[in-house]
Amino acid sequence: MTGPTDPKAQQLQAMVQLLDQTGQVARVADRSDLVDRLEAAKTRVTDPRLRVVIVGALKQGKSQLVNSLLGVQVCSVGDDETTAVITVIQYGPQASAELVLEAGPEAEPLRVPLPLDEVVGITPDTPRAEGRRVLRVEVSVPSPVLAEGLVLVDTPGVGGKGNPYAASTLNLLPTADAVLWVCDASQECTEPEVRFVRQVLGICPSVACVVTKTDLYPDWRAVVGADHEHLQRGRLAVPLLPVSSLLREHAVRLGDESLNAESGFLDLFAFLRASVANSDVNTRKSVALDVEAVADHVALGLTTELATLRDPDRAAQRIGDLERTRVVAEQLQRKSSLWQQTLADGIADLATDIDHDLRDRLRRVTREAEAAVDEGDPEKEWTELGAWLEDQIATAVGDNFVWAHERSVWLAQKVAEHFADAGAVDLPHVDGSGAESDSVHLAHLADLEAGRVGITQKVLIGMRGSYGGVLMFGLVTTLMGMALVNPISLGAGVLLGTKAYREDKANRVERRRIEAKNAIRRYTDEVSFQVNKESKDRLRLVQRALRDHFQSVAEQTLRSLSESVRAAQEAVTLDAQDRDARMSQIDRQLQVLGEMKHYAMQIGSVELPAAPTAVAR
Repeated sequence: MTGPTDPKAQQLQAMVQLLDQTGQVARVADRSDLVDRLEAAKTRVTDPRLRVVIVGALKQGKSQLVNSLLGVQVCSVGDDETTAVITVIQYGPQASAELVLEAGPEAEPLRVPLPLDEVVGITPDTPRAEGRRVLRVEVSVPSPVLAEGLVLVDTPGVGGKGNPYAASTLNLLPTADAVLWVCDASQECTEPEVRFVRQVLGICPSVACVVTKTDLYPDWRAVVGADHEHLQRGRLAVPLLPVSSLLREHAVRLGDESLNAESGFLDLFAFLRASVANSDVNTRKSVALDVEAVADHVALGLTTELATLRDPDRAAQRIGDLERTRVVAEQLQRKSSLWQQTLADGIADLATDIDHDLRDRLRRVTREAEAAVDEGDPEKEWTELGAWLEDQIATAVGDNFVWAHERSVWLAQKVAEHFADAGAVDLPHVDGSGAESDSVHLAHLADLEAGRVGITQKVLIGMRGSYGGVLMFGLVTTLMGMALVNPISLGAGVLLGTKAYREDKANRVERRRIEAKNAIRRYTDEVSFQVNKESKDRLRLVQRALRDHFQSVAEQTLRSLSESVRAAQEAVTLDAQDRDARMSQIDRQLQVLGEMKHYAMQIGSVELPAAPTAVAR
């Protein structure tokens, strides 16, 4: 746990103090909307949990890595596919677990208490779900590693048949502070894995590759070197961290520091600490922007009132200027405003572009798969072709998701440009995954009907083809005085029977090709149907988040201008004595606001200065 002299704790205390004092200024100004904004910022600051998502292919040691990292057995480990449900592990004073189930489109998710000994065996078809869709499993354990605010998310493997969990794994990443990509030291990373890392980097820039099972493979250093070359060739700046979960478990049990260092987990903890530092920097920037924005809103009315008090003769002109500016702010608040149109048009264009991009990617994959079917007998290569196709489909869906996320961030920036005159405008966190939309289950490619022919059926096919040849040539040879069945008619029957068998075999292959192409098209259509639904749901959440955020910005701007107009009108009516007292009071308030803005600009530095301690009233 962090001690009272920990620099991080001191910085946290300083930011909370700054937010509280800025909120006090907003309360004095009777700005409840700004107080709510600062309270939301304070909630974010006082909940500095680092969300680390652990991804990777099947059987790479993800679950064992989590267990070794925490020193507690919380994830299932075995030879079969183990983690089948997203598992969230967080700190709790006592060990407990809950099964989170989908309750309905608008209802809150249903939480079912789960015995700890059943956590390792939970699947999407668990009887405890009672037919509902399983969203995730949440486990709380009293681990010192988690006590610092670390939250681990163990995901199902994304490298199994069909990559059924690849889309849902990518769906988690917009809310992740860091990602650990896990692969073992048995072989160098494959091209699909490199493509998946590129997708992850497109959503979360803080990614590390953890190479597990170094204790099992003596040549693990060569594998790590090959992985490094693959990542460099793909221009992916991802650190490689070789670790041994088995050595870590022994080190924890024996209390052996040298063994712990040999396990490689010290480098892993260093990466997590660096991720925490990056998260702290982002938090400071967000706090600075909130404080500056609130100070600007409050100072707008005070500055206008002070200028009116100092020069009453120009009060009418200033009030007129403010009224015109307020009209612009009112337009920003209306549903027919330009930013609303930009948002609506942007979401509509984005939905069309995402749909077209997905269909284009799937069509290219389908054409490649059909070309492969035409080159041979699909029955012989169906398993390999199916694995390749499902991997390509998962890659296409992932690329489409990453592109949609990037376009959503771009749209938020475009909408924010309409508020440039409103001062500092923060961008909302664009996360279309939704709180409970954690699963995107892709369809599976259907099995192809076996086209094998037994010996008996082969003989019957040959006999049906040879019958006509024997009869036809036998009748002709009877005119020459030969028997109906003779060497010539038998030879003709063998030739025609062989030809009939070959034609039947070619027809069967052609039928299998048609069936294979139909199965491929049905599979891609089903994937397109499912992914389009999830894409529309994500865009709907993005639109609501952007709409609510910028609507709040517009309302705050309008209220600030209205308060400025009111303050200027009231300042005109003050007598000379009251005017001097009010100007002195405003000067003190503006000085405090200036100090707070100056301090807010410094909070991004490593060492935070002493926070202001007084608020003028």
